[in-house]
Amino acid sequence: MKITSIRAKLSVFLIAAAILTAMLIGLITYRHTLKENEDLLDYQLRQIALSLRDQGVVADPSYYQQGDTLDVVIQIWNSNGSMLYLSVPGAPLFDRATLGFTDVDVPPNISLNTYPKRWRVFSVATRDRIIQVAQPLDLRTDLAATAALRSLTPLLAFVPLMALLIWWTVGNSLLPLQRVAKEVEQRDARSLEQVAETGLPSEVVPLIMALNSLLARLQQAFSSQRAFVADAAHELRSPLTALKLQLQLLGNAPDDAAKKQALDQLNQGVDRSSHLIEQLLIAAQTDPADTQIQLQANAPSTNIAELTRQTIVDLFPIAQSRELQLELAAPEQLLIPVDAARLSILIRNLIDNAIRYTPNGGQVHTSVIDHGSQVELLVEDSGPGIAPSDRERVFSRFHRLNNHPSQQTGSGLGLSIVKNITDQYGAQITLESSALGGLKVSVIFQVSPN
Repeated sequence: MKITSIRAKLSVFLIAAAILTAMLIGLITYRHTLKENEDLLDYQLRQIALSLRDQGVVADPSYYQQGDTLDVVIQIWNSNGSMLYLSVPGAPLFDRATLGFTDVDVPPNISLNTYPKRWRVFSVATRDRIIQVAQPLDLRTDLAATAALRSLTPLLAFVPLMALLIWWTVGNSLLPLQRVAKEVEQRDARSLEQVAETGLPSEVVPLIMALNSLLARLQQAFSSQRAFVADAAHELRSPLTALKLQLQLLGNAPDDAAKKQALDQLNQGVDRSSHLIEQLLIAAQTDPADTQIQLQANAPSTNIAELTRQTIVDLFPIAQSRELQLELAAPEQLLIPVDAARLSILIRNLIDNAIRYTPNGGQVHTSVIDHGSQVELLVEDSGPGIAPSDRERVFSRFHRLNNHPSQQTGSGLGLSIVKNITDQYGAQITLESSALGGLKVSVIFQVSPN
């Protein structure tokens, strides 16, 4: 089963690490204590042997009974090899002694059911005697292991205590996350205030900062959306009222000529309303609160030269009806990493604006220029242009030039939409005076990422 809880993961990992560490420490402690106890038992054997160096001869120990515990067996010879003393008659010790400590096996002729198989023996020689003290190895091992295990008792008790402490510590450390989760859960869709960062662990602060950044962007987007809806409702009110009046004029027309005039005005009003609604939809799709689009080397590319040619072909009938001269200077192909739909909207708005505000018989020149790492789209016209003091304000939504000499009225969204798209792609847009006498709009795209 996959563990998804941070508390469970940390607790399992830390408890496992604590148990492994305790096992390692226990193993080292056990081996060390076992060695110390074996050394202590060897010391006892040596001390017993040395204490018998000057003792007199002891008679045969009739008090020994078969079946008594063989903790220590002692035998003593004189210098002639005669047995002076044997603490356990019949004990399986060798007749020849090797001085110092040795491990010896029970002779094959001794029953293993009566005596232990292996012995730890210490032998020492004096002027007139040889002393041999022996102890069963199994007994020594049991005594040493028992003492070593007793030393591990505190460590064994430490493991469950450490597990409980780890579980409590991890849970207590995650309480700030639970507080943040509860705070966010209690909010409604309109509560976009920042989440408090105080009292949080340093590892959680980056997450809360990212959450607060997202909330700030959402708040900005919602504010922009509410402002856009309010502006759109205000802008639609006038054309709809005009359409209603034109319908009344059409119904009250006294003759065919008046009806034809009212019908023409109604058609123009419908065209203006359709254009305004289309621009509103496009403006909503290119909202300035959208995240900036990063240009990437592997991003889908669009042929801006071909797209510009196609746009001019689509708008040519309008220009021809007003006897405008359209010109295009562009290479056969020039690719830029920009979405084709957004780029088409940008080009169409620029050329459409130039056609709308250029007087009959004027000129509109469009150029696509390759600057290597940059591509420039240039649209110039022979219209009235825009005064330098108004050039920044025309990028605002629904901003119209009230004193513009042209009789054309727009939606006030064209250049705002263009600015939104250039902001999304990190492009630069500038408005200047054209050599043709009107406005020159320059849009520069970066071909490769900075």
